[in-house]
Amino acid sequence: MEPDLFTAAAEERQEKDPAASPLAVRMRPRTLDEVVGQQHLLKPGSPLRRLVGEGNGGPAGPSSVILWGPPGTGKTTLAYVVSKATNKRFVELSAITAGVKEVRAVIDGARRATGGFGKETVLFLDEIHRFSKAQQDSLLPAVENRWVTLIAATTENPYFSVISPLLSRSLLLTLEPLTDDDVRGLLRRALSDERGLKDTVGLPEDTEEHLLRIAGGDARRALTALEAAAGAALDQGESEISLATLEQTVDRAAVKYDRDGDQHYDVASALIKSIRGSDVDAALHYLARMIQAGEDPRFIARRLMISASEDIGLADPHALPIAVAAAQAVAMIGFPEAALTLSHATIALALAPKSNSATTAIGAALDDVRKGLAGPVPPHLRDGHYKGAAKLGHAQGYVYPHDLPEGIAEQQYAPDALKDREYYAPSRHGAEARYADAVEWTRRHLGRKRS
Repeated sequence: MEPDLFTAAAEERQEKDPAASPLAVRMRPRTLDEVVGQQHLLKPGSPLRRLVGEGNGGPAGPSSVILWGPPGTGKTTLAYVVSKATNKRFVELSAITAGVKEVRAVIDGARRATGGFGKETVLFLDEIHRFSKAQQDSLLPAVENRWVTLIAATTENPYFSVISPLLSRSLLLTLEPLTDDDVRGLLRRALSDERGLKDTVGLPEDTEEHLLRIAGGDARRALTALEAAAGAALDQGESEISLATLEQTVDRAAVKYDRDGDQHYDVASALIKSIRGSDVDAALHYLARMIQAGEDPRFIARRLMISASEDIGLADPHALPIAVAAAQAVAMIGFPEAALTLSHATIALALAPKSNSATTAIGAALDDVRKGLAGPVPPHLRDGHYKGAAKLGHAQGYVYPHDLPEGIAEQQYAPDALKDREYYAPSRHGAEARYADAVEWTRRHLGRKRS
């Protein structure tokens, strides 16, 4: 990194008084081997390993990379490790404060360093999604000609937020959310490490579990909350961080919710049953409990998608697209913003007209199949495209519905054993009333017997 007078002074102060830096900064890994999680990106020969000098370089030198992942998963940490481990010139910019002028200055400095001293430059650009297209364009010559090796970090989908030419010239590395075990290991290291709390305070199991819920897979959030709670405990003369102290410090009550136990299923069940019962307020309560407890937002989104078909179906054909869109959005943005999307979908599903006809229809059809009620496909419906099919009587006598004025042909579609079976029993709730009329009309025109 290229320090100015102020940066140098700040680093000197931190060396003399490490406690002046936040715990999350003090506990930053010094090598890639100390990094928590993201092991899929740290295998031998990986781009990040090569960036810190593990490799031969030359014509197959390290490529520019774009790090994409939720907050607190280690994007800045990985760049920091590269800055400390590499013998290259390291420059850091933030897209929040930098512009084209600053980028060009870095590139000019990189060309001088390469030409005059043979020293390569690594440019870490945080929040690259905040750069405009023109600002991102200014990076292209330097990346393409390898005047700099770019490490760009973003929390937003780079396929939408990063220009295609820059994407094509870089490797996209996706960081995965940290698991509870990842964060737990980080917390325990921070408690005992000389750079951290040096065993000055203990962390009971119930407090640790609540701290993991608060963190929600965000390492920075976990360490920030730990530092604040530890400070409060020490000020009160406590040798351990109690659950009450943690709650008071972070202003977030512990939700009685075990993500691996009964509460996980009970609250999820209550959410779905409240949606089914059209109680939007109760549904929002259970959604809030799941969010507050640190439930995986993808799990919640999956339950909402199931509810859209199981309990709403054709009564509101827009319910499933809303739930699917919510699941896709949640996968891209994560918490905390995902709470808004899940609320949006939950309200829409709770207030939608309800019908379980799609659920009962497939259930009845599957029940018949399991009982052995099947039989051969009627000859006129069988495939008639291959040679010899006509001799077998396949596709003979099939009436093409599009040739008829009303677009429906009176012919048998189901096997003989099921020709009068009716599985779909539509409700007349919401938009399904239209389907109820349609199914009555089509069955009559198919010549089906009335049940």
